[in-house]
Amino acid sequence: MVRKTGGGGEVGPASRPHGHGQKANPDRASGRADSAINPERVRGGPPKDGFSRRELLKRAATVGAATTLPFSMAAPVRAAAPAQEPFETLTAAESDTLEAIVARLIPSDENGPGAAEARAAHYIDRALTGPLAASRSAYSSGLEAVNRYAEASKGAPFTELPASDQDDVLRDMESDTATGFTSNASTFFILLRTHTIEGTFCDPYYGGNANFVGWDLIGYPGVRTAVSPEEQQMDEGPAPNHRSAYDYPMFTKGGA
Repeated sequence: MVRKTGGGGEVGPASRPHGHGQKANPDRASGRADSAINPERVRGGPPKDGFSRRELLKRAATVGAATTLPFSMAAPVRAAAPAQEPFETLTAAESDTLEAIVARLIPSDENGPGAAEARAAHYIDRALTGPLAASRSAYSSGLEAVNRYAEASKGAPFTELPASDQDDVLRDMESDTATGFTSNASTFFILLRTHTIEGTFCDPYYGGNANFVGWDLIGYPGVRTAVSPEEQQMDEGPAPNHRSAYDYPMFTKGGA
């Protein structure tokens, strides 16, 4: 897997607007990814076609972004795993499976944290009672199907498989060779990947991007309502301010 180690590129927050009442829309990206992206581009192993994880994360974070900023030259610092806390919507079995999946879609490695540390699964769980409520049944049937297919193809539920076998299951889902899914496996894979990206790079107000690990990963320094002449020189990337857009009075909190 290829992770960010420095360089330049376009970045921006992946704040996904939820609810109503926003007076202004903070710089954001939709967090959506091209459905043709292979799991190797997000998950473990070298990319088969030269499309690196860094490029995927940059693309995911820049869709709709209004600001162009350089990557920080500093390598991201590994974040401690957040303390366990109960899920609001998913059952215990569903949440365990979802956490294992997001940990393989954007895994942590020697260069920094991933979706698990960003609490992407908690973002999804929280949103399933609000903006993503229409997807609740898809998650219920889809996560159950993941475990059925994992047991049929690998001999154990998804959470009990080694990482390489988990990757095989997800690869089969993306290529739509996995069986037992309502509609088809690739549709659920795309849903999982999209929401995992959102949960990793969203504004922390929405329950993901814990401790700003997603923004640090792509070098996004946070919303700026004023930029000094020194910062405009762009000789170095601005230092991260680790502030939610909703810490500023110009943005109104809507439903999360």
